[in-house]
Amino acid sequence: MAPSRYPCDLHCHTTRSDGNDTPRELIDNAAAAGLAVLGLTDHDTLPPETLEIDGAMMPAVAYAQQRGVRLLPGDEFSCDTWVDDVHICGYCLDWHHPDLAAEVAAAERSKSRAYEELCERLTARGMPLDWERDILAYAGPEGAPARRHPDDVQRKHVFEAMAAKGYTASWSDAKILVQGDPELNVRRRKIDPVEAIRLIHACGGIAILAHPYLIEETVHPQGGAPVSRAAYIDRLIAAGLDGIEASYSYDKTSYKGTQTPEAIEADIRRLYTGRVRIISGGSDYHADHKKGAKKCRILGERGLSLAEFHAAFGDS
Repeated sequence: MAPSRYPCDLHCHTTRSDGNDTPRELIDNAAAAGLAVLGLTDHDTLPPETLEIDGAMMPAVAYAQQRGVRLLPGDEFSCDTWVDDVHICGYCLDWHHPDLAAEVAAAERSKSRAYEELCERLTARGMPLDWERDILAYAGPEGAPARRHPDDVQRKHVFEAMAAKGYTASWSDAKILVQGDPELNVRRRKIDPVEAIRLIHACGGIAILAHPYLIEETVHPQGGAPVSRAAYIDRLIAAGLDGIEASYSYDKTSYKGTQTPEAIEADIRRLYTGRVRIISGGSDYHADHKKGAKKCRILGERGLSLAEFHAAFGDS
């Protein structure tokens, strides 16, 4: 694996949500890529405390340290039922806090219900997807038949099934198709971002808004007048948002604008330096090369320098 551009990549995913590396593989790949700091930020789930290493359980942070990587466990909270792509990464939380456990359980239930309904709506549209056969059943290690628990289903699993059946050319095309169609874009219950910030702080953590420019330039909150993206973010800052992601892989996502990732980073730094205490960064790595994706995020392609990381997080 080629050396990383940035030594600190604070936004990465594993098979615990919609990534394709196991947590151990992610750590091993980060070490091979030369990362010094790795943020493990799976969606709406708790980070792994331990890993199985050579038949024995070992703390994940200790294993990463053994590989020369500082692991920063996190949770990427999917927020706002009515506005797409509002995600807040929480770091350094008390992962045993009961309020956090309750929110994770609620998110799991809401996802399962919404994704099953999405399969029903796709089927009605002439794109048949069977919840049991096409989503819950999958090929495990070495192709062995396996089954997901309904609460473990991610929306990306539905998108991948759509692509596998030939309804779209790729899972990312499936995502664009669904998000762009109000009848298919099933709204699941998501935590309000202000409440997410409150919860992260109640658990002793740090709240950072991920990929701010994936939020539409004009958003339509439920029951309210349209507001600009800037005004929407202002509300989060007023609620105590600690940081905002500036360095991000917008050229590898469903970003609808025309700015380059470098131009967006310059914008974010200009607009929010001094208004939040942390300017963050990460690749949003999912190991999509394992699924044959054409444009794959690479570990460390976006992120922070070591000096920026230590200034922001210290010994957290």
